[in-house]
Amino acid sequence: MAKSFEFLFDFGGPNSYLAHKMLPEICALTGAKVTYVPILLGGLFKLTNNQPPLMRYAETPAKRNYEMLEFDRFVKANNLPFKMNPHFPINSLHLMRGAVAAQHLGCFMPYVEAIMTAMWEKGANTGDPAIVQDVLDKAGIDGAALIAMSDDPEVKAKLATNTEKAAARGAFGVPTFFVGDEMFWGKERLAQVSEALAS
Repeated sequence: MAKSFEFLFDFGGPNSYLAHKMLPEICALTGAKVTYVPILLGGLFKLTNNQPPLMRYAETPAKRNYEMLEFDRFVKANNLPFKMNPHFPINSLHLMRGAVAAQHLGCFMPYVEAIMTAMWEKGANTGDPAIVQDVLDKAGIDGAALIAMSDDPEVKAKLATNTEKAAARGAFGVPTFFVGDEMFWGKERLAQVSEALAS
């Protein structure tokens, strides 16, 4: 039985937030451990010639509207404290570099939780470094130190490498999950991820 899987995410995608909120239940049910892999969604789109849903479905409003309906159904069915960020879309480059920096500083999961909550529950403008620093400081993280490390060339290179590796493995969006070499895309595939972990 496989007991580990990878979660490729970007804070800028609200579906990454929804998946993040569901992962504790998946891990509890399967006994599996999840590894979070920060990638840059914009970079992945460029590498794979993909587009955000609002652009992809721009000429098919019925499909766009149905995607929104399914999103709302997922939120309600799982009783998630989601709030659409009024500043969406937010450039997530510095946030994702921050995630890599948080790995270096040993505060990765507190960082992830703080940013996910600020962005998709509180509606904070996480594109503003001052707001991000305040969010981190209130979460008990040294915001100034983490933001400074986000500009480290090694941190920037690691995020780029993560994104390139994701594309090479077949990923084209977030959230993406890997159980071994088997890929699953989208929050709607979480049941399949659970099945793969148990098979």
